[in-house]
Amino acid sequence: MVGCTALVLSVTGPASAGARARHDVAREVLPANDGWGSYGSGTTGGAAADTARVHTVRTWEEFRAALAQGGSAPRIIKVRGTIDAVAQGCDAFAAPGYDFGAYLAKYAPETWGLTTDLSAEPDDSPEGLRRASAAAQDRAVKVEVPSNTTVIGVGRDAGIKGASLQIKGVDNVIVRNLALESPVDCFPQWDPTDGSKGNWNSEYDTAVVYGSTHVWIDHNTFTDGSRPDSAAPTHFGMLYQQHDGELDIVRGADHVTASWNVFADHDKTILVGNSDNAATTATDRGHLKVTFHHNLFRNLVERAPRVRFGQVDSYNNHFVAGAAYSYSFGVGKESQLVAEHNAFTLPDGISPAKILKKWNEAPLTAAGNLVNGRPVDLIAVHNAEIPAETLRSGAGWTPVLRTRVDPARAVPGIVRHHAGAGKLR
Repeated sequence: MVGCTALVLSVTGPASAGARARHDVAREVLPANDGWGSYGSGTTGGAAADTARVHTVRTWEEFRAALAQGGSAPRIIKVRGTIDAVAQGCDAFAAPGYDFGAYLAKYAPETWGLTTDLSAEPDDSPEGLRRASAAAQDRAVKVEVPSNTTVIGVGRDAGIKGASLQIKGVDNVIVRNLALESPVDCFPQWDPTDGSKGNWNSEYDTAVVYGSTHVWIDHNTFTDGSRPDSAAPTHFGMLYQQHDGELDIVRGADHVTASWNVFADHDKTILVGNSDNAATTATDRGHLKVTFHHNLFRNLVERAPRVRFGQVDSYNNHFVAGAAYSYSFGVGKESQLVAEHNAFTLPDGISPAKILKKWNEAPLTAAGNLVNGRPVDLIAVHNAEIPAETLRSGAGWTPVLRTRVDPARAVPGIVRHHAGAGKLR
């Protein structure tokens, strides 16, 4: 797609002495001691980029070209306005002959059943045509972010819609000041064997940190935009799920700081570690060190985050639950979660016992948290109301990579005024 399109990348020219003296937010680096991303060599992204490798992009084609240009030397990509990765719509990805009505007719539970998955379906079947269509979308919406890169929105209205940022197998990446609208999977797969009723499964995380190190995700706003799950239809009695995660940190990724972001209006929000199986256990054990601080988690269902294996420090975040709320922190296999000095705003009828969800036996630290303005021992209230899933206290480590810790009572106001895209100072 990029190779056959005429592209013009705006490159910043030589700066005058006066311009050099002005502060350039695009060259900011993660401060020392600011979470796990600051560990060791720290996270500097493209701060050292030559002027020839500082690009301003306004279209999806320009963005892809800037990412693909030349190796891992430092680069800065400035996004102006909103870039739409799927402006052409879902029909542009559909394979010849694909028909969703035919797909529904063939795989309806009353005819196909719930015991046989669709993996053996031939290429010319409705499932085969769905696979081909999905592969076309995959090629179009995923972009690889190289090492030593800063991607930053310019001003208050910069964003990217419908893309999946793949921070995969690289080191030293910064993503800041972007309104990131979750990609919509145009071709979710029906899996009759998923659960007792079958389920729709979708692809495309908004951003995924996969096997990468030293990553800073800061002052972004993650939402489902104009296509929330609440507006999705049901098919076969199940929600036609067209979104995956907003930010997943998986497969041995390490030393990540996510700060001053807004994560809003989403179901399966953040995974730290994506599987309990033997292969990922070998990859993930001893890694997945992540810090979340001063983020707003608003109107989410679950996974804020769900943690496996990682030493995760979550402090000074504000969690605002909606009617569909399930849980915030998922305590998974060998996780070592520290959740301190956070604020939770729960509506009437939702108990603080739901904030923690036990998936596996793993102790955690949860101290200094407020729920609706009052101190609450999250572990104690969970154990009192859900004794079948007793949690143990004491994560076994003490975070030291913190720049400032605000009183939990001040967190809602601080986060409301300063978190999210367009609020970078």
